[in-house]
Amino acid sequence: MTVETKLALSAEEVRSFSQKHAEPATFADFRVSAMEKAAALDLPKPDRTNISKWNFIDFPNHTVESAPFNSLEELPVEVKSVVDIETQENLYIQRNNTPAFIKVSEELINKGVIFTDIQTAIREHADLVEKYFMTTAVKVDEHKLTAYHAALVNGGIFVYVPRNVVIEAPLQVVFLNDDAEASLFNHVLVVAEESSAVTYVETYISTFDEAHGQVNVVTEVIAKDNAQVTFGAVDNLAHGYTAYVNRRGHAERDAKIDWALGLMTNSDTIYENTTNLIGDNSTSDFKMVTVGSGDQKLNFTTLIRQWGKNSDGQILKHGVMKDTAQSIFNGIGHIMHGGTKANAEQESRVLMLAEGARGDANPILLIDEDDVTAGHAASVGRVDPTQLYYLMSRGISKAEAERLVIHGFLAPVVAKLPIEGVKKQLTEVIERKVR
Repeated sequence: MTVETKLALSAEEVRSFSQKHAEPATFADFRVSAMEKAAALDLPKPDRTNISKWNFIDFPNHTVESAPFNSLEELPVEVKSVVDIETQENLYIQRNNTPAFIKVSEELINKGVIFTDIQTAIREHADLVEKYFMTTAVKVDEHKLTAYHAALVNGGIFVYVPRNVVIEAPLQVVFLNDDAEASLFNHVLVVAEESSAVTYVETYISTFDEAHGQVNVVTEVIAKDNAQVTFGAVDNLAHGYTAYVNRRGHAERDAKIDWALGLMTNSDTIYENTTNLIGDNSTSDFKMVTVGSGDQKLNFTTLIRQWGKNSDGQILKHGVMKDTAQSIFNGIGHIMHGGTKANAEQESRVLMLAEGARGDANPILLIDEDDVTAGHAASVGRVDPTQLYYLMSRGISKAEAERLVIHGFLAPVVAKLPIEGVKKQLTEVIERKVR
């Protein structure tokens, strides 16, 4: 049964926001329709986590205005640490809800690549946005939070790679959060046309400790026939949010979508990541690491659905829980009817560093076809005393030995991040969180 919910903004306020940003009338109508759906739809129901009393709705401000950066020299040190100012040719920085800096190489512009903030894309590339925005990967009416997101999008990025264009260097995006009153309804839309390739890396950074807003982020990655998309992310937002993060992939024939995610946000968070392998020979390799601390409640649901023949889905999830943090790792490999010769493999492992910490790994295989291969592994436990003993026998202190074991446990994802500054940042975040 659905329950009507009083939302933070009215339909009139949503339309006013759209008009203020000079969005097409069709998009304003889209937002209002989504808000009406959000009022009636139920919250999602992540397995083994009851979120019925989580507040995903209220926030102090839908949008805050922030000053842009006139040059890279003005960037705060937290951003400079992840950006190679001298060599990074394609860079977008969003400050709270404001597009604050963008740099796009002439080479990409001449090849027809679009790399711009989402609201500019809605105005200037309306046909492309309308074609892909919550029509293929994520649907508006999946549940209350997808509809709420569609109505209130206030930031994000649009990447469009034309047919046969291969982008060699990573595109980098930094979402800087330096206002505790800001709410982030970011939408990331990456479209890779046939036989194209792109690597996209984003970083979320908070410069304060306690937030008062909401995080509702949706990412859609569309990989057409023979396209390749590598998506890297480090989420490191403050405590105090109620966060919903949905990253979704859609891979057509011979397409590849790989994910490398460092999920380090300090708030209670529901993470959804689904990749739909629609076409024959499509593949997805999903890797994530997380460190939970304090009294965090975390749910990570990763699903790879495989319709395509000879498709391959790989899931690797490693997490470390300390203090009284609680985590649920749901990993699902689903081979659909007709997906002959498909392969689905997954591994979920959780280390607990304190008596009060909790982790639960739930590997699930759903097989609706006969001629396939599939496997899973899962473990939840403490740091292996044999490993500690081996290191301590060589003169390493127990604390240092434990630190080395944890870094080794999380290394498979850290090593996959394609930008050195982001890789270093994730390593430093892990270091701080497990100390």
